[in-house]
Amino acid sequence: MQEKKKGKYKGSLLLKFAVFCLALFVAFTLVSRQIEISQKRRTLEDLQQRLDKQTIRNEELADSLKDSSGLEEYAEKKARRDLDYAKPNERIFVDVGGGD
Repeated sequence: MQEKKKGKYKGSLLLKFAVFCLALFVAFTLVSRQIEISQKRRTLEDLQQRLDKQTIRNEELADSLKDSSGLEEYAEKKARRDLDYAKPNERIFVDVGGGD
C-alpha cells in the first residue's frame, strides 16, 4: 500500500491577510471605544458635580423662601447685589482702591 503524505495545510495568503486586517480593525476599534468611554466618564463626573452644587443651591434657596421674611431678605439681597439698589437716604461707599 501506498502511504499518503500528510502535510500541513497552508491556507491562502490572501485569507491570512484578511484575518490579520480584521484583527487589526477590531483592536483599533476597541482601543478607540475605550478612549471615548473614558472621556464620557470624565464629562459625566463633571456634570454630576455641577448638578450636586446646583441641587445644594436650590435647597438653600427653597429654605430661605419658606417664609415671607426669607423672601424679603432674598429680594433685598438680589436688589442690592445685582441691581445696585439702595434704601432711601442710605449712603453707599465703593472701594475703588487696589485689592492689596
